[in-house]
Order: sequence, then structure tokens, then C-alpha cells
Amino acid sequence: MLEAASLVELSMHRLREDILSGALQPGERLIEEQLTRRFGISRAPLREALRLLDQQGLVEHLPRRGVRVAQLSERDVDELFGLRDVLEQYAVATAVPVSEPDRLAELQGALDAMADAARAGDLREENDAHCRFHIALVGLAGQRQLLLAYQPVIRKLQLYMAANLRRETEHVGDPWDGVRRHRKLFDSVTTGDAPTVLAVLAAHGARTYIS
Repeated sequence: MLEAASLVELSMHRLREDILSGALQPGERLIEEQLTRRFGISRAPLREALRLLDQQGLVEHLPRRGVRVAQLSERDVDELFGLRDVLEQYAVATAVPVSEPDRLAELQGALDAMADAARAGDLREENDAHCRFHIALVGLAGQRQLLLAYQPVIRKLQLYMAANLRRETEHVGDPWDGVRRHRKLFDSVTTGDAPTVLAVLAAHGARTYIS
């Protein structure tokens, strides 16, 4: 029998996969009885998995109505992308030029993970690496409070960024397009010129396919 922690992790991973792949849609209710039967687990590890997914911004608990896949209004999404833009621009203006090249390792690692995921056709992992890339970009500023403000924003947007990545792949038909755009952003950071990075960031196209 799997230990409780393993059951929580397994349930969380499977639900996360379904949400970010689009198999579960924003606003769709998650019925505990159905999920416990599907995963062959009790309610306790399932509820812990749902709690962790809530922290990641992928599900939301509604008073007296249970749990559903997180759903944001069009205005909410637009405001969150706007807030993300402001925080990233501030981080770039503060961090660039990066005085110690070793500090770019995390950014490079996320970019490499994006490329590996694109090569494997793994959109979920590519989306995860995409999030890590942007968190690492903001982390270059070396400001703890900035990261604490930024991480909840990008976590709430993760579901919509995953949908955007799928639509981008459908429209462009090129799984490497996102990797190339992020490599261009990485290369601009290495130039040490903040205006150049801000210009590339502005042309990044994060919302291109969001509807």
C-alpha cells in the first residue's frame, strides 16, 4: 500500500496533468466521490491534494459548493497579465546588467528544460519550465518581497498560460516557437542592456492567443 504522502503526490500530479492539459476545463466541478473512486484512495489524501492545488492557483474551494477548476474572468486575466508585466519590468530594470554571470544559471536551466520539453512534445513540462523561467527572471533582482508578490500572480495565470501554449502550438504549428522567443529574451539579458531586455520583453507575445 502506498504511503499517505505518495497518495497525495500521485493524486495531485494526475489532477494537475488533467487541468493543465485541458482535460478538465476552468470552472468544472471536481466531485470527491468520483475522484476517490477513480484514484482508488480515501478522501483524506484527495483533500490534501486539492488543498495543494488550491495553493498553486489551479483549483478553488467555494463555500458550500465544493471544489472546481480555477476560473478567472476575462478582466481578472487581463489585470493579472498587466500586474505580471509591471513586476517583470521592474525586476529587469533593477537586475540588469547582471553583475555575476553565475546568477544566470537558473534562467539557463529553465530554458534548457523548455527545449527538452519541446523536443519531447510535453506541453505540461514546457509550461512548468516557462513558469520557472519567468520566476528566475524576476529572481535576478534579488528582492525577496518582489518574488513573494510575483509568484502568486504567475501561479494564478499558469492555467491560462498552459491554454495559451496549446493554442500557440495549434496556430503556429511550430513547437519551438516559444523556446526561440525565450532564448531571445535570455540572450538579451546577457547583453547587460536593460532597455534592450525591456524591448524584447514587451514584444514577448504572452497574451497573443488568450481569448
